[in-house]
Amino acid sequence: MSVTDTKASGIITNKSLQGYFFDSVNDAVHNQQIDTSDEIIIYLVNLLTTFSRSEDLFHHDADGVSLKPLALMYSDALAESRPSLRIRILQKLGDTALFIAGVFSDSLNTRLVDMDYYVAMGGNAYACISDNLRYSQAQASAQQPVYEELRSKFVDFVDVLSEVTENKSMLSNHDIMRLYEVWMRTGSKRTEAILKKLGIEPIQTASLEFQH
Repeated sequence: MSVTDTKASGIITNKSLQGYFFDSVNDAVHNQQIDTSDEIIIYLVNLLTTFSRSEDLFHHDADGVSLKPLALMYSDALAESRPSLRIRILQKLGDTALFIAGVFSDSLNTRLVDMDYYVAMGGNAYACISDNLRYSQAQASAQQPVYEELRSKFVDFVDVLSEVTENKSMLSNHDIMRLYEVWMRTGSKRTEAILKKLGIEPIQTASLEFQH
């Protein structure tokens, strides 16, 4: 898949989509001063490239096309007795949560399930994979540090995907309130930086509790 662009318009020119994402992810990681590995850069690039094809993100069944609920993916993983397939389902869960939280965070504004749910589910999925691979004798165990880093820096990588795909439109008062809420729920460093640029100093309140 390729895209065309002119430098003046800010769109891409003569690059593959994967090449564009590689440059954009590297720029975002540098801008946000995130200390990460080349393996993570490649992982995020592949995630963006894969999910740019809707058939790889959405679930197709007799009722049409939909996004399979993360809770159902997790249930499928728990029910799967074969370790390799369980890991594959957990990876799809983690990748979906990371992609939705990073790319479609604005669409979560009006949903019952909020950003912190995606952060929790995605981080937990990657943690499960990391734990499974830690004790595996298979060659795949070499990937264990990648999934551990995806777990421990999940919010940072949400921020990276957000920067890569963000809309540069002006923020309304509602958007600013939403940014503050996202920061309170996730501790996102990127969201904190945006708020500070807007002249708002985020202050976490210890009494907040969130339930689902």
